[in-house]
Amino acid sequence: MSIGFIGTGSMGNILISSFIRSGAVNANEIIASNRTRGNSDALRNRFPGLIAANNNIETVQQSNITFICVKPLEFKQVIEQIRPYVKREQIIVSITSPVLIAHLEEQLPCKIAKVIPSITNQVCSGASLCMYGSRMEAEDRKLLDQLLRSISTPLSIDEQFARVTSDISSCGPAFLCFFVQKLIDASVEETGICREEATKIAAEMVLGTGRLLTSGEYTPETLQHSVCVPGGVTAEGIRLMTSELEGMFNKLIQTTHTKYEDDLEKVDALLYGSSVDSKS
Repeated sequence: MSIGFIGTGSMGNILISSFIRSGAVNANEIIASNRTRGNSDALRNRFPGLIAANNNIETVQQSNITFICVKPLEFKQVIEQIRPYVKREQIIVSITSPVLIAHLEEQLPCKIAKVIPSITNQVCSGASLCMYGSRMEAEDRKLLDQLLRSISTPLSIDEQFARVTSDISSCGPAFLCFFVQKLIDASVEETGICREEATKIAAEMVLGTGRLLTSGEYTPETLQHSVCVPGGVTAEGIRLMTSELEGMFNKLIQTTHTKYEDDLEKVDALLYGSSVDSKS
């Protein structure tokens, strides 16, 4: 099996590196192209055997599965380049949230899937959010699932929830790290603790909390109750955050959705000047 990557920026690079390091595929089973040739050349130097294609057409011609890892407004150019060379039995996978399956199925004759990865896949952890087009057969889903399972936990979702699930899975690590960084900053400012020490403790806390939440023994709510002794220090901290952060997370989701809708409108206009229902 040959796996292609069109776009080797941050997330494309993470996927390629993780697939190879996990042992899911060999370097010589991957072909990659990028607008800046130096990026794919760097990957070839890093992973001997990986094929650095001269262009996107080469990538799709030599791949069974092709991941398109470009920005939303770059899709039109990519699709126009590869359309004449895509075969019906091939699988094209978009990792871009506002590019809908309907967009791609209308533009390309092949099997279409959408997968939203996460930076956590870099350490073969976290989720991959999977959505499948109407041409994807059971064996196609199984093939993609097996590939993604090597670096993540594949979760099948409805495309109408692509944005909010991405907020949790893909944006979530940055949101969580923002909170952790603020906790570290405040600890250093208020007590003088060594920043390096506080950072190490915080990192171990996040790791351990994640393990507890994925063990099946706790939910976020039950874990809070287990730590919060009535009248204790943690309970006071939770009381403060409950008061100070009231409504903030709702505004966060509203903000990401507003940006998503804006991106979706731009993609619609770019591809065919019409509007596709984001919940279709």
